[in-house]
Amino acid sequence: MERKWNEKERRERLPPVPAPLLYESHSHTPLCKHAIGSPAEYAAVAEQRGLKGLIVTCHGPLPDRMGIDHRMAPEEFEEYVDLVARARAEYAGRVDVRLGLESDYFPGLEAWTERLHARVPLHHVLGSVHMQVSFYKARYYTGDAFAYQQTYFEHLAASAETGLFDTISHPDLVKNEAPHEWRFARIQPHIERTLDRIARTGVAMELNTSGLHKVLPEMNPGPRMLELIRARGIPIVLGADAHRPARVADRYEQALTMLDELGFTTVSYFLDRRRHEVGIPEALASLREIRATAVASTG
Repeated sequence: MERKWNEKERRERLPPVPAPLLYESHSHTPLCKHAIGSPAEYAAVAEQRGLKGLIVTCHGPLPDRMGIDHRMAPEEFEEYVDLVARARAEYAGRVDVRLGLESDYFPGLEAWTERLHARVPLHHVLGSVHMQVSFYKARYYTGDAFAYQQTYFEHLAASAETGLFDTISHPDLVKNEAPHEWRFARIQPHIERTLDRIARTGVAMELNTSGLHKVLPEMNPGPRMLELIRARGIPIVLGADAHRPARVADRYEQALTMLDELGFTTVSYFLDRRRHEVGIPEALASLREIRATAVASTG
């Protein structure tokens, strides 16, 4: 006769659940005006995905209301800090919710950005060059797409050299501005000079999985740039750039598998502005899939 296992015995026979290891290092709030869902809703998905934590990194303010249609206003910064604090309290002991920021690099605003970062303790600061926004285009776009790409990579290097940022986010985002003008072999020498400069700073670079949902559907950066990053020993931070809860840890398995195939052995995250490493095999084993119904319920 087949033995019937009681509930306690069934639980004991199940394989152990791997401990959470990874953080979602790039996520947003409605304060940026193009994201939905509260930090607590993002934390709920992080828990379902088997993440250790969630670092909220909404688009930080700029002076003179620059880019106000796609970022928080300066007077909303305290509200942002409070939103994250409330989610941290709600998920204490379940998901480690931390306060971070995605700050734009724009030449001439370094002192303003430094003061912003000093207002509250931040755990992870992403440095971004958003070449698609109107104030950046107004100053730097001359009608020549290749020249614009060169300017973009020059500014990536300059942003790392300021010491203001922990990680450079979506570091080939410019390829989505004019995909028909993106020829990697043509821009590669400029990318290599940029990466040489970044490598000397110790700043990490993000592998942003949201690129798979953009006009040119590959992660930011793509595999050829990742090979150049690996050759220089630049650390990689995973981020889904989640603008809605369902995108938390989006395509992380695909990203980790690609990194492994390219020869990377670890990925990183930041807490208290200090970098921590996780082995890629362990990171992959720690992730959990979410049922489709659960994803739909979180947006």
